[in-house]
Amino acid sequence: MSCWVVPRDQPMDEDTLGEQVVGERGRIAVIAPSTNTVVEHDLAMIRPKGITFHTGRMYIENPSLDSDEAFERLLHEIRQSITIAIRDVITCEPTYLMMGMSAETFWGGVAGNIAFEDRVRRQSNGLDVSTGASACRDALRALGAERISVFSPYQPVADQQVSTFFTEAGFEVVAVTGLRCSSATAIAKVTPAMLTPVIESLDGPDVDAIVQVGTNLSFVQQAAQLEHELGKPVLSINVATLWHTLRATGIDDRISGFGRILAEH
Repeated sequence: MSCWVVPRDQPMDEDTLGEQVVGERGRIAVIAPSTNTVVEHDLAMIRPKGITFHTGRMYIENPSLDSDEAFERLLHEIRQSITIAIRDVITCEPTYLMMGMSAETFWGGVAGNIAFEDRVRRQSNGLDVSTGASACRDALRALGAERISVFSPYQPVADQQVSTFFTEAGFEVVAVTGLRCSSATAIAKVTPAMLTPVIESLDGPDVDAIVQVGTNLSFVQQAAQLEHELGKPVLSINVATLWHTLRATGIDDRISGFGRILAEH
């Protein structure tokens, strides 16, 4: 086995190097809270060939979420640290930005999500971005859903923001259930067995689709199973945001095993 050796009088610059060795189809910067242990796991499960993910973490000093006030304090921490997370991760020259956190993208309804995306584009020197709010909206439209139920790991103050966003986006929100997890890290400890009665309470003949928000709650595989059992779309926010990211970057791969949105749209 031999290696190619660059002559001493031929520096290894951009003109002499070849194509991207990894991430040749896309290098996705994923912005996530420092407390999140699920987003990277879910993306790694689904990752299409030729796509790489690179995480910029937003430092969270106090992960408490045990009240509306605590939830808003955590969002304040996110707003303070997102600029640094984006600054750091874009040094790897990503081709696109994906938000691996969701609550802030719903805040302020449709207008709030648009303003958030605009801020992120400015902070990332013009990179386009997929947010959980936009991704869920577009996925639900692609799936033909009009009447939805939603569940989250959030407190009521955040669930109201989620409901407002979907209502303004043109959906009828039949029900919203918040699990009221006590901390940002506790979200990752919600098990499928805990979610089964939640889904049962949200489903009904007047519900076209069930939506899960909160990126630190791993719902990818359970959502795909429930779609089969219930005969209707059950949308995981991590799947929806990845789908949105891939389609926005021209990756049209149909990926089975993770729900209808990735397999059919």
